[in-house]
Amino acid sequence: MRVSAIILARGGSKGIPGKNIRDFCGKPLLAWTVEHCINAQGVNDVWVSSDRKEILEVGNQYGAQSIFRPDNISGDQATSESGWLHALDEIEDKTSTVDWVVAPQVTSPIRESSDISSALEDVQLQGLDSLMAVTEIEDFFTWKQNHEGNLESVTYDYLNRKRRQQLEKQFLENGSFYIFSPKILREHQNRMGGKIGMKIMENHKIFEIDNPADLRLCEVIMRGYGLDKI
Repeated sequence: MRVSAIILARGGSKGIPGKNIRDFCGKPLLAWTVEHCINAQGVNDVWVSSDRKEILEVGNQYGAQSIFRPDNISGDQATSESGWLHALDEIEDKTSTVDWVVAPQVTSPIRESSDISSALEDVQLQGLDSLMAVTEIEDFFTWKQNHEGNLESVTYDYLNRKRRQQLEKQFLENGSFYIFSPKILREHQNRMGGKIGMKIMENHKIFEIDNPADLRLCEVIMRGYGLDKI
């Protein structure tokens, strides 16, 4: 079984310019995800797909192979699926058939290689077609404003508030990584499909980086849990 990790890292970032190669705990942000994949048991090869030479060079420096992503699938409106499909075709043209794709998010660096390794084991043991990383959330009560501006409870009935022990478990898709078969991606044009599973990650791994405040917070968490030493 061949497992390829495909890391999408385009150059255009409005929240944090140069985000993917910005320093994070002493390394370029991208480097953490590359190393997580390289060190994960079961991953055979690691690829970075980007529209920027400098990003690909950082990926190479830390052990990943390069795929140049064309401009027409690199803009703000381009989907991750389009990037994975392009990369998958490029990889199989250059090498051989890929059986599984690990697709991690660069902006979710608070993870460990073991998260990916155990998720790959789950895919096989459970006979899954796709898997998403999730975080279990407790007491998740959300509200919205209706058209009249009045507040309405969404995920529960505030008039019949249940005790904590009665609440059903809820899981948040945290975006840290996905695993899927090329067949699912190509047939559904979607990362999820077929028999879907989940890898439950610790609560502190829920955070991702979208703005400068996130960057500072994630650095504190990364160092606080000693994940910057791995």
